[in-house]
Amino acid sequence: MKKIFVGILFFGATFGLKAQYGSLNDILTRLEERKGVNQHLETVNIDNKKFVFIKDETDHTERDFIVIKGNKVTYVEVFDDKTTGETSSNVFSGDIVRNKKNIISLRADMLENQKVPIPVTKTLLLTRQDDILYLIDINTRARWIDEESFSKTKAKAKK
Repeated sequence: MKKIFVGILFFGATFGLKAQYGSLNDILTRLEERKGVNQHLETVNIDNKKFVFIKDETDHTERDFIVIKGNKVTYVEVFDDKTTGETSSNVFSGDIVRNKKNIISLRADMLENQKVPIPVTKTLLLTRQDDILYLIDINTRARWIDEESFSKTKAKAKK
C-alpha cells in the first residue's frame, strides 16, 4: 500500500512540476522580451518604417522621429515650447547600418542638407514586445515605438 501511495505521490509531483515549469517558462520569455535579449528579429523588415519618441518636459515637449528607407535615415527633432507656443524643428539625414544581432547604428551628418561637424549618432536595439516593434537607445534607454504598430494598437483599444 505504501508503494502505491509513494508512486501516486511521485507522479503527481512530477506533473505538478511540469505545469509549474510551463508557467515559469512563459514568465521568463516575457521578461526576456522586455529586456530585448534572445529575440531573433533578423528577418523583420524595417525598411520604410517610422519610429516615434515623445518626451514631455516642464517647459517644452520634444517629439523625435526616425524614418528608415533602405540604408538611409531621416532623424527629425520637433520642439514645442509650452510658454510661447512656438514650434521649432531640426531635420537630420544620414545612413543606418544594421548588424545581425538586432543592433542598429544611426549616423546623421547632414542638417537640412548642410554637413554638420559633429553628427548625431545613436546605437539602437530592435526589440518586439506584444507584437509591437521598438528601438531602444543603448545609451539613454529611450524607447522608440513603431508608428504603424502604435496605430494598430490604438485602433484595437478603441474597438
